[in-house]
Amino acid sequence: MSTNPHYFIAIPLPSSLQDYFSIWQHELKNKISYKQWPHKQDLHITLKFLGGVDGEKIQQLRIELAEIEELSEFDLTVGKIGNFGNPRKPRVLWAGVERTEPLVQLQKTVESCAQKVGFAKENREYNPHITLAKKWAGESSIDNFFELTERYTEQQQLHVDEVVIYQIFPSKSPKYEIVQSYKLKTIEKS
Repeated sequence: MSTNPHYFIAIPLPSSLQDYFSIWQHELKNKISYKQWPHKQDLHITLKFLGGVDGEKIQQLRIELAEIEELSEFDLTVGKIGNFGNPRKPRVLWAGVERTEPLVQLQKTVESCAQKVGFAKENREYNPHITLAKKWAGESSIDNFFELTERYTEQQQLHVDEVVIYQIFPSKSPKYEIVQSYKLKTIEKS
């Protein structure tokens, strides 16, 4: 196991959306059982998980990622609950993220920058989401996941104008700290 600090690249959520999804988490904690409910300040949209990285490589990546500042800001729709894994005992519970062309382009650019400094290419298709809970802990299963998907359908707008590199501090809460921030280009409104 790597002793180097762990990092990932993500779109941070504004405090208004952190609060909004934190309410969902609070309500859901009374209905279903998970080992991990991320702190509201840790809610984000992952673009690339990096794992353990040495100091020199993270410095190279920080320089390479400046390329994303050439991309323009954009809006996304987020919300609607979903899951990964068996819907009766889902391993991850998430809020959905609209898969738009600007988001896909941003993720591809991040992936390309990471590859240039030696990170392996992600083989799975990019599936954007906001993790609300993970690691199923329930003794029993969810009888009807469809009821949850019917209850949590509201969607919100997210203005994406920043991408960050987070360092993970497993023993802290919140456990993610920004080590570098990149601003996307502002679109002039007419």
